[in-house]
Amino acid sequence: MTDHRWVTVKVQLVSGPTDLDHPPGRILLVGPTHTFADLADAIDTAFARWDLAHSHEFQLPDGRLVGTPDDDLEDFGLDPVLDDTAMAVTDHLHAGDTFSYTFDRGDDWVHQCSVDNPDADPSDAHGPLPTRPVPIWGWGNIPDQYGRLTYDHLSR
Repeated sequence: MTDHRWVTVKVQLVSGPTDLDHPPGRILLVGPTHTFADLADAIDTAFARWDLAHSHEFQLPDGRLVGTPDDDLEDFGLDPVLDDTAMAVTDHLHAGDTFSYTFDRGDDWVHQCSVDNPDADPSDAHGPLPTRPVPIWGWGNIPDQYGRLTYDHLSR
């Protein structure tokens, strides 16, 4: 049974390949039908990721891993990854739950996440009802995915 409440999720970038003296964060509004795949897309957008050809993974409070399943990894004895396109966020997370999101398991951009407001009012927080999770607040400087500081850093 789907939880029909909206929640806000606090997401803070806590580690990656660059120094994070002042970790940036975002608050995302998440609806009852939004999946973990939707949340991953929203986090990547909110944190200015542009090369999206990398894997991602959530680790839920009970230890379950949610992302893109890979049968080959399970053949090596690694924990199974549940399908993020088939799981609604509000069916698996509740008020006060903390969990992590890792983007690019090679560079390990790790985000600490928590269900911040379990009874968010989407009209008050955003206005029009969003079809996907959306950022509604944020702080801090977002580092470039590859540490580039200027256009001149492009390889040609």
